[in-house]
Amino acid sequence: MAFDGRLVANVGVLAAIVEGGSFARAADALGLSPSGVSRAVARLEASVGVRLLDRTTRSVALTDEGRRLYGEIGPLLSGIEDAFTQTAGSATVVRGRLRVNVDAFFSSLMLAPHTDRFLKRYPEISLELVGRDQLGDLVGEGFDIAVRFGQPPSSSLVARKLLETHTVTVASPAYVKRRGRPATPADLAHHDCIQVRNSLTGEPLVEWEYRQGRKTETVKTTGRLMVTEVGTLLGACLAGVGIARIKAIGVRDLLEKGRLIELLPDWSGQVFPLYALSPSGHLPAAKVRAFIDFVSEAISERGT
Repeated sequence: MAFDGRLVANVGVLAAIVEGGSFARAADALGLSPSGVSRAVARLEASVGVRLLDRTTRSVALTDEGRRLYGEIGPLLSGIEDAFTQTAGSATVVRGRLRVNVDAFFSSLMLAPHTDRFLKRYPEISLELVGRDQLGDLVGEGFDIAVRFGQPPSSSLVARKLLETHTVTVASPAYVKRRGRPATPADLAHHDCIQVRNSLTGEPLVEWEYRQGRKTETVKTTGRLMVTEVGTLLGACLAGVGIARIKAIGVRDLLEKGRLIELLPDWSGQVFPLYALSPSGHLPAAKVRAFIDFVSEAISERGT
């Protein structure tokens, strides 16, 4: 016997008759005409090949075959109702698995220290953070949301700007004591600068650009250490290996504690916006809204 949506609808009519005790009450509950209810039952009986209901002018009752069928499908109908209830609840209840495509810098320096608080606040959430160099295909790869630095791609994604930060040039107190402080961007050419390789192109980012008012200055830096990720960059800088250029929001607390010193404070570095990106839709799940709000809360505590 073929299984299709009409069969499921007819089963639903049968359930409404059993629960209401009559064709008329089932019709009212389902918004159908009594004749529509009768046709649905007739189609269902034709599908299974047996009579399911005994009908009189005053009452309706399941036949033995009807009771057997209803005994089997009753729990299934309850399961379907529960599934719809849970799905509808996802619009208001923060629960389920949340898979996030996240910028490695943001994840390691800004988000990781706060994840415990997020998980404690929402005990029904299971969080998966996937560090990626590129955004990729959110929908195709099963991501609920992405948090990335840089301008969002022109696409169907919904973008919410969370902050805007800039790069700062920093060094440890030990390095400054040993090598001194550069007074201008040009002085960086005579310092050990920790080199970073572009994760997308593989090319080293040796040219550091600075602005002061309308003046722009670019200096070609050199250094004996090349890194590819922010954790190593920050660790090496803290250890006094050399000067680093890094997004301000990731090192604000280290600057406040004196573990790093900002160099060239009168020169502005590159500006980076941070966006939350989610697949288009008018009704994002509560877990997505909760995560975006939590991220906004966490970064507001750090400053930009």
